[in-house]
Amino acid sequence: MKQSNKTLIITGASTGIGEATARQAAEAGWNVVLAARSMDKLRALESELGTECAFAHQCNVADWESQQTLKQAALERFGTIDAVFANAGFSKGSSFYGGEDQPDEWREMVLVNVFGAAATARLMLPELVKTKGHFLLTGSVVGRITSIRNLYSATKWAVTGMAQAIRNEMAGTGIRVTLIEPGIVDTPFWDTLTLPESPALQPEDIARGVIYALSQPPHVDVNEILIRPTGQPH
Repeated sequence: MKQSNKTLIITGASTGIGEATARQAAEAGWNVVLAARSMDKLRALESELGTECAFAHQCNVADWESQQTLKQAALERFGTIDAVFANAGFSKGSSFYGGEDQPDEWREMVLVNVFGAAATARLMLPELVKTKGHFLLTGSVVGRITSIRNLYSATKWAVTGMAQAIRNEMAGTGIRVTLIEPGIVDTPFWDTLTLPESPALQPEDIARGVIYALSQPPHVDVNEILIRPTGQPH
């Protein structure tokens, strides 16, 4: 479905799900604001998609002022904000028991995965009220099942609760809220972890779910999309 003069902000847009979503959104006619910490990758994607519809802006979602600057830059470039995909997140895989103490890894992960998504909501929702827009968040399968592995799962439980809280709070404003919950996806997320020996989705598979939610008519609010690869048991 082609959009006209509508703008989508994507955090974590330099790789994986964010990058794939940017490509599909641009193809569908959206203006896309590409936000991440890696400016080199963002610039390459901006060039690929074309500067008439793509705008790269460096942003650390764990920093409030950085997100404020992102919002202002998006408005100056395209005029409105019609959808926001709070997608930035990562895992270091540190367990609760045993191994080396690495508190800085936990702190950064909570700041990016939880505070970052919350800050994106707080800063962007006032603009989405003006456009009766759409707020999307990347959760996870491990944000709805018990995982014994690490704190990452707990951060995604927080995102699950955040999505529900935002949807409840914004009822009556015309804003739609969608939680995207991927299973195992073969992305750079796994660069510091071990990709399980099981089927894996590709980033494009998740991006299609995002575009599906965005393309529904205004009276249809797709609240959750849970996407597992065929054969993933949990």
